[in-house]
Amino acid sequence: MMTDGWKKSTYSNGTGGDCVEACATGQGAAVRDTQHRHLSQLDASAAEWEAFVAAVRL
Repeated sequence: MMTDGWKKSTYSNGTGGDCVEACATGQGAAVRDTQHRHLSQLDASAAEWEAFVAAVRL
């Protein structure tokens, strides 16, 4: 699991809860829950990540 380069959304809850972080990987991106960083992350290919970002920007 990667620990460097994680970015938290500026829309995250200001009290520190309800947050997700994303990190660029060599193959695309990874996403994880800030309350459970020790658990697994969700990995996405570059194409999957681009499709996700395009969909949430609508």
